[in-house]
Amino acid sequence: MSVLRSRPVLRWLVPATAAVAVIGGGAAIGTFAAEAEPSLPPRTAAQLLVDLQTSRLEGLSGTVVQRADLGLPPLVGMVPGNDLTTLLSGTHTLRVWYSGPERQRVALLDTLGERDVIRNGRDVWTWDSRTNTANHRTLAGAGKPAPEAQPNLPATPQQAADLALGAIDPSTEVNVGRSATVAGRDAYELVLQPRDKDSLVHQLRIAIDAKQHVPLRFEVLAKGSDQPAFEVAFTQVDYRRPDADQFTFNPPPGVTVTEETAERPAAGRPGHPAPAGDPQVRAVGTGWTTVLVARLDGATGGKPAGDKPAGAPETDMSKLLGGLTAVSGDWGSGRLLAGKLFSVLLTDDGRVLAGAVTPERLYQAARG
Repeated sequence: MSVLRSRPVLRWLVPATAAVAVIGGGAAIGTFAAEAEPSLPPRTAAQLLVDLQTSRLEGLSGTVVQRADLGLPPLVGMVPGNDLTTLLSGTHTLRVWYSGPERQRVALLDTLGERDVIRNGRDVWTWDSRTNTANHRTLAGAGKPAPEAQPNLPATPQQAADLALGAIDPSTEVNVGRSATVAGRDAYELVLQPRDKDSLVHQLRIAIDAKQHVPLRFEVLAKGSDQPAFEVAFTQVDYRRPDADQFTFNPPPGVTVTEETAERPAAGRPGHPAPAGDPQVRAVGTGWTTVLVARLDGATGGKPAGDKPAGAPETDMSKLLGGLTAVSGDWGSGRLLAGKLFSVLLTDDGRVLAGAVTPERLYQAARG
């Protein structure tokens, strides 16, 4: 059941945040401060879901902090030039602005500069202050979403909540947690817990503004831990509609601008997963314990064949794969990457299996 499918307002940052996983980076600013638990009138889980469905967001601006501690081995950092790996650990800061479905802006801040994604009507800009480069795309028609893929990691509590609540089904237990104060706002807490014991997820916790009914914080707890493995939260929020100037991009002096077409990018590009129904990617199982299975074209020993794209960074794949745990069974043999919230199996016959599941569930899927 998708409780948010009829709620376009809960996708207010999807067009603009689609490039967040590509621009990556961030600056550590420490952990979120705990605040006293406010006293709020009781509300059931069903009432909170209705609150989310019926809220209306006209405008918003604020600061968002995303923190990840996924328990990944150090070798993940050996992949150069992959900004997604920077989002999988540490703490990162974003500034966000929203003024309706056609005007959004996300600024990802780090110690070396700023990277922005701006949507203003049909114009979509991305800008990197460190390289002083910008990309501009004109959308095919007004009112259509930017032709970008969903980001690999949610950039705001709202986007994270949308993804999580869209997956609610009988495999999920939904309850009300403790009230909280987030970004100076009183909030209820909605708690989602998988029923399947093979899921590595213990709980999802969503703090919902008691008055505006907007998600202010999203936490994912792994099994066996009482601290979030992934967290994204507002540290400051303002529900007034931002000035129009926030969505106007004026290229700074000396910037190199690249004009792009509005065509949908080819599947397989970084940050652009293959479309649904791609025969090379299939899903095994349902709900929280779904395992995605893909085959690397021309792969041997889990190593993709083919020439390295021009300008791609050098990666010592033998050293990278050698740092993973060697595993084998009646399904075959390969290498295992295990984190707090997900597992990835690279088999020697060229398959990749991944999910928020135990390694045993991956091995089970590999037998099929």
